[in-house]
Amino acid sequence: MLTLPLEPTDDLANPAFKDTDSCSKWLAQLQLTNLQPAHGKLLFQVCEFNRCPIRSPDRLDTLELLRETVGYVQDNYARKLIAKPLPLNDSEMTVFVGIVQLWQALVLGYQRCLQAYISGDKLLADRGAMLCQRCLQYTGLAIFEHLRCGYEFDPKLWHQLHELYSFSEGNGLQHVEVPDPLNTVQPRGSCEGTYVKTLLACYARPAELNRFQLQLLDGWLSEWSTTVAVEKSFSRSRGDAQPLATDLASSHGLLPINNVTHSETMRYIAMVPLSKLLRVKTILMQQGQTPQNQKLGDNCTAKDCIEFLTFLHQCWCENRNTRSGDRHPVEHRTGLCHKFENIYAHLSGKPFKQPGNYAVKGNTANKHAESLARLSGGPAFRDQIDKGSQLESWQVENTSIMGAKLARESMDGGQLSFNQLVAFHPVDTTTSILGATTWILGISKWVNVTLTGHLRIGVQYLPGEVEAVRITVSESSGSDQYLPALLLHEVPTLKTPPSLILEYGRFQPDLMARIERANAEIQKVKLGFCVEYGVDFERVSFTPD
Repeated sequence: MLTLPLEPTDDLANPAFKDTDSCSKWLAQLQLTNLQPAHGKLLFQVCEFNRCPIRSPDRLDTLELLRETVGYVQDNYARKLIAKPLPLNDSEMTVFVGIVQLWQALVLGYQRCLQAYISGDKLLADRGAMLCQRCLQYTGLAIFEHLRCGYEFDPKLWHQLHELYSFSEGNGLQHVEVPDPLNTVQPRGSCEGTYVKTLLACYARPAELNRFQLQLLDGWLSEWSTTVAVEKSFSRSRGDAQPLATDLASSHGLLPINNVTHSETMRYIAMVPLSKLLRVKTILMQQGQTPQNQKLGDNCTAKDCIEFLTFLHQCWCENRNTRSGDRHPVEHRTGLCHKFENIYAHLSGKPFKQPGNYAVKGNTANKHAESLARLSGGPAFRDQIDKGSQLESWQVENTSIMGAKLARESMDGGQLSFNQLVAFHPVDTTTSILGATTWILGISKWVNVTLTGHLRIGVQYLPGEVEAVRITVSESSGSDQYLPALLLHEVPTLKTPPSLILEYGRFQPDLMARIERANAEIQKVKLGFCVEYGVDFERVSFTPD
């Protein structure tokens, strides 16, 4: 039996439409050129429609009519939030909350119809599977929106998804095919396919994906999820992808099989078929097949598809919890800074400044240095310093030789993105972590906001003791351009050579440069290739000249 809460209707509710005819007329006059007011009107009217006592068949037909417009507005409105740093600002947060509320409003509408079906409404007797599938679909989209934006959500959403699937399973509806005309890839769906698609989409680290990858993921999973079954038991295949598991009584999604204990409410997804599909498509693409031949889309290149297929295989089919070192819980407060120019200033003890009268017009580092120089005049000026310029107080929650999990103590502070450069003090300054003893340089590999509004990040350390330096590179004009840089020293135990961290967009391969250290030591080098990069940095190799 379905136990999801459902508030009573209200005779005072007065929506702009109460059936398909009035809804069609209202949609015809809805202006979609300006998304914000259009979204607000849709949200208000759907909520008002849900409150109104209406015959269940009319309610269902009207909701079906609304789906296309709601989907279009939601999809385009959500583009404002893709890859935004966290926490979201006030205007972005308004967009985010509105999107989630509209998905939930659709769930509520279909849930009213589902409840009528359960109560024996004969006019809905053959609609049980479709009603449950729609509730699963829009619950999944509300969950996915949180995960894509990096915001934790009330565990009740997971309970809602699991209970809806459990209901479909208990009533033999999970495999019944229902029409889904809005899905051009798979025009017929099922409760099981929708449930699997949501679980796998949420397990694919959506906060790390760009808009193009999100679109690919949606299309691919619409087709692939129909080939994946939800089972009450599992088997292992040595050397193959291990099953993933979820608990219908839990407040979470998929987990690796080694992280769960079997119970009656556990369900399992065999990943071997999907693993083979991903690997075969990857191999065929590497051998010259086109994305079109492999039904991977018409607007993506082979290189993009291969990279994304490899990423998805890592997410779904490989042991994502394998670590080079064990994680140890700690309770340690640390000072953390981010943004390249702020990290440089803290490591060197002063902001970067071009020597002498040399300056690059419009150079961001110069402008920031001049700003900090003015602000250093006294307390009244220091109050105006960018939040990212100050060391923020963070709590290190656990750490290993390769990385750490940190939580910001205050809800105030700067915004952080996935794959952004950060620097903080080691947990124990008497112990070398990857060769660092005073500062640790790392990359944010995930970023999210907790239910309490606090920012959390997972950091992957960059190897080597870090030192603020400046480099000079020869320009075509014959003059030298000075750039701030961070030097990562060699780590012999890891066989890691030294490397340079530059601001994103500054690197050019095969360029001759001079590294100038604080002790006046100068080293002539040749820049090599980009080892890795993020939203605000490039880590590059170099060789002595």
